[in-house]
Amino acid sequence: MCIFIAGIQPKTVDVDDQPRMCSSCGLYQARLKRIDHYLSLFFIPLLRVKKGDAFIRCESCGSVFSESGETLYGAPRKPEARCSRCGATLDNSFRFCPRCGNPVQ
Repeated sequence: MCIFIAGIQPKTVDVDDQPRMCSSCGLYQARLKRIDHYLSLFFIPLLRVKKGDAFIRCESCGSVFSESGETLYGAPRKPEARCSRCGATLDNSFRFCPRCGNPVQ
């Protein structure tokens, strides 16, 4: 008696290794990817059944864009903090205000 474990599973494929600028965070961490579906045998992908559409995904912030630049999924933005003394806009990782030196609360 033989038992075969087979099925169709998705696999993310890198289409292009050239990093692109993410329009959400501004870093060059966005890569062109595609999700293809493969026929697998014992969880090993053997034959591509369906070729997926290409998209751009930022590895830094997690935003997803179409090839034309339309935002499909954007990473949630954190609200900007402000200094209580001088009112300067602060990054959430700052412990002190870079303008006046006041501790961030």
